[in-house]
Amino acid sequence: MSNTLEVPVPALAQPATWPGGEGPVAIYVHTPFCPSKCGYCDFNSFAMDGEIVGRTVDAIEQEIRRSPWRGRPAKTIFFGGGTPTFLTADHLSRLLHAVIETHPPIANAEITSEANPGTVDYGKFAAMRAAGFNRLSLGAQSFLPEDLLRLGRVHRGGEVGRAVTAARRAGFTRLNLDLMFGLPGQRLAGWDANLDLALTLRPDHLSLYGLTIESNTRFDRLSRRGMLNLPDEDVQVAMYNRAVERMTAAGLELYEISNFARPGQECAHNLAYWRGEEYLGYGPGAVGCVSDPAAGVRRRATNMKHPERYSVAVEAGEITGQALACERETVDADTWRTERLMLGIRLREGISLADLIVDAAARSKCVQRGWIEDDPERLRLTPAGRHVASTVIAELM
Repeated sequence: MSNTLEVPVPALAQPATWPGGEGPVAIYVHTPFCPSKCGYCDFNSFAMDGEIVGRTVDAIEQEIRRSPWRGRPAKTIFFGGGTPTFLTADHLSRLLHAVIETHPPIANAEITSEANPGTVDYGKFAAMRAAGFNRLSLGAQSFLPEDLLRLGRVHRGGEVGRAVTAARRAGFTRLNLDLMFGLPGQRLAGWDANLDLALTLRPDHLSLYGLTIESNTRFDRLSRRGMLNLPDEDVQVAMYNRAVERMTAAGLELYEISNFARPGQECAHNLAYWRGEEYLGYGPGAVGCVSDPAAGVRRRATNMKHPERYSVAVEAGEITGQALACERETVDADTWRTERLMLGIRLREGISLADLIVDAAARSKCVQRGWIEDDPERLRLTPAGRHVASTVIAELM
């Protein structure tokens, strides 16, 4: 889809000054392969193996090295998927070196890779650390075998602890664990057990997400047939509240609705998204959104999603500008403000009201309902408001 309307974005959306006229930017690399497709997943991922994997890695490297934004510094680098660690250590090292040579990282840049506990070992972690990765995000989702079976995960609960031990031994001092609650058949006691096990591993960061039923997934089909036994809303609220209580007591501060970190361990890459900053995307299905200073607008593009189609396009030389894009959008001022509200309000720090156009009556109504704090300068959710964030956004918009 394309939106050709070009309306200047607010001054805050423009890049910071940097030699050459552009500032540091967040870099995302999408690796679309997984050992299998989980029932809840709607990410751009494929259970594929063989020649297409190496071919796609070659194409991603070419896209990066021939980027029209080459030379622009990286403020963060994030490898996501799919399952990045489904690739070999050599593949991951090649792609990271391509990014570093194309986008020289700023000092102390955060360089993250997602990892599946069932696709890693000490050797792979050591090679990744030597290549320059300095942060890991392990997709645990649960430690309990019944949860992992229902989710369709390829790893077992015991592999999470072994992966954490291997990562620490390899020199990773920054580590995140992903866990999910509100799973089919899950009870509060099971969620408590997951929190117990996670905290024993002493992660620096925890992402604790409620399960969302996404369209066109296996879980969506099961749900429409009444075959997905999900906890009711009260139980899910209790699970979230328990997570906030347990994490706070353990010294992990909530800084975004679903994310907790020890001081200084917040995910800088995700903060770039939530704060409405620019980002570049490489790989099949990757999304980038950058300012066009000459036109005074932001442009967002999504790469072709299927690995083979993407690889064919790159091999044909279609890697300049937005030639690889299957979707394009020019982000106007109103869209930018709406996105700033939707993303920024998720943060504990909230968002400056100077960045928004918010109806005073709607804001007053949300304050009276106890959903947002009564602060004349910033928009921040209360603990009660975090449970109804979508409703708050709809009211304020």
